[in-house]
Amino acid sequence: MTFEPPVGEFNLSRLERVIYGPGKVAVLKDEMERRNLQRALVVTTDVVAELPILKDVTGALGSRCAGVFAGVVMHVPRKTTELLQKEIERVNADCLVSFGGGSPIDSSKVAAFGLLPGRELIHIAVPTTLSAAEYTWAGGVTDESTRVKSGVYDPRVMPRTVINDPALALSTPDWLWVTTGMRALDHAIECAYAIRHQPISDALASKSIALMTEHLPASIRAQENDRLAHRGHCQMAAWFSIYGAMNTRFGLSHLLGHQIGPRWNVPHGVTSCITLPNSMRFMAEIAADRFGPIAEGYRIPFDPANPKPGALACADRTAQFIAQFDVPKTLRAAGVPRDEIGEIVAPITRELEHMGVVDRPVGEKEVLALLESVY
Repeated sequence: MTFEPPVGEFNLSRLERVIYGPGKVAVLKDEMERRNLQRALVVTTDVVAELPILKDVTGALGSRCAGVFAGVVMHVPRKTTELLQKEIERVNADCLVSFGGGSPIDSSKVAAFGLLPGRELIHIAVPTTLSAAEYTWAGGVTDESTRVKSGVYDPRVMPRTVINDPALALSTPDWLWVTTGMRALDHAIECAYAIRHQPISDALASKSIALMTEHLPASIRAQENDRLAHRGHCQMAAWFSIYGAMNTRFGLSHLLGHQIGPRWNVPHGVTSCITLPNSMRFMAEIAADRFGPIAEGYRIPFDPANPKPGALACADRTAQFIAQFDVPKTLRAAGVPRDEIGEIVAPITRELEHMGVVDRPVGEKEVLALLESVY
């Protein structure tokens, strides 16, 4: 076997700080003072806004809280981002504090993008799920008329600070916590077998998979005191799953989920539960050699000289891990009408061609067959 030196490029983001631990939401005050920010708009959903934990955020901001925008909706309809832009201007915000899951975080990114180049807002994220949207500069937004999701991409809209406080995450419903955990697992796996994978993303993917498989089940089943610790470790797994993802990009499972989610109003964490195992099996036929970090995370034997058996074992292990949770595992279970799945084949095929995340062209017949296999 011959060895070649690593060759590549790794681009860092504008994320400056990740602060983690119980009670760390209190440092919001210090972050505002350190950055000389005066008017923060908290961006969240109506459900989170009704929880007592909102006061932990607004209380930490104190007089620097200019308001709360609670109009965020799943899959980020463009209309809600336009309303958020108007609220930013109305309260003259100099900072956005996204609070909740991927929808508030992406809504903040998309709204901030709409104000560029004239105005660049500081974005601070306080996540309560494991979607890990806070670690990228991509924001998804849905066209309400077509229900097709697209994205904005700009380093200036991503959070500068992320505050992971597992005490706040104890309020997250178990189903949402688990499914966003599966989304993080999806990030880690697809970063590892990505065409553009990096040594750093490989190492972090392995660690993320190991942490998530150990701590996600306990984070919903353990006693309350232990739950806090397990949720904190899951937050680390989510961070590791996606750090550097703007270098590697994702893969087939994500592209399927991007269209399934907004088309039938299926949460992206649920789409990962449905699409990930068979997407892995598809990639095992094409790029089995890139499954090494995944096998390491799962502690599955992996022979680089004969990688396909190990790659398929990783797909089976993923399906087994998902099976233990009470989540939808098929499109049928998620309420998707079978006679409509053909409607997203063309958008998925176009996105696959545009993103270049699979080593060879994937035609519409293959995409349809993959959707039927997860029905």
